[in-house]
Amino acid sequence: MIRMIFLAVSVISVISAALVWGQTTQDSTDRKADSEIRRLNAQEVDALLHNDTKALSILWSDDMVVTNPLNKLVTKQQVLGMVDSGLLAFTSYDRQIEYIHVYGNAAVVAGSETVVWAGKFPLAGKTSHLRFTGVWTKQAGRWQQVARHANIIPE
Repeated sequence: MIRMIFLAVSVISVISAALVWGQTTQDSTDRKADSEIRRLNAQEVDALLHNDTKALSILWSDDMVVTNPLNKLVTKQQVLGMVDSGLLAFTSYDRQIEYIHVYGNAAVVAGSETVVWAGKFPLAGKTSHLRFTGVWTKQAGRWQQVARHANIIPE
């Protein structure tokens, strides 16, 4: 009887340890993805401030879509064209990430942004406060943004 109890406790201990180790491994993977996505978001802001379409092209998936603050649905190529033409530009861009959740090879990022528009944008010279949501997926071994929604918060 004591032998059976010892065996049962041993089996339960091994199973518990395996479950905890598996959760720790997943948590570690999620933390690594969270850190990488935060770094990529900072790169995106820097690229937007410097009109760096080459960097943006790498960060964004070829099939990325954006619902922009003008309530237009635009593609990656259209956004890059707006940056190239000077229509979309910023003199200041502060992004605060308030939420990241990793779902395996996908992640959702949400937060707030304060921007000062520049260039030929209709709001050039004005400050806007925005809410945003971005969706990132891991494609070909690297994270890329596949969708973004941003809207201006009414005063």
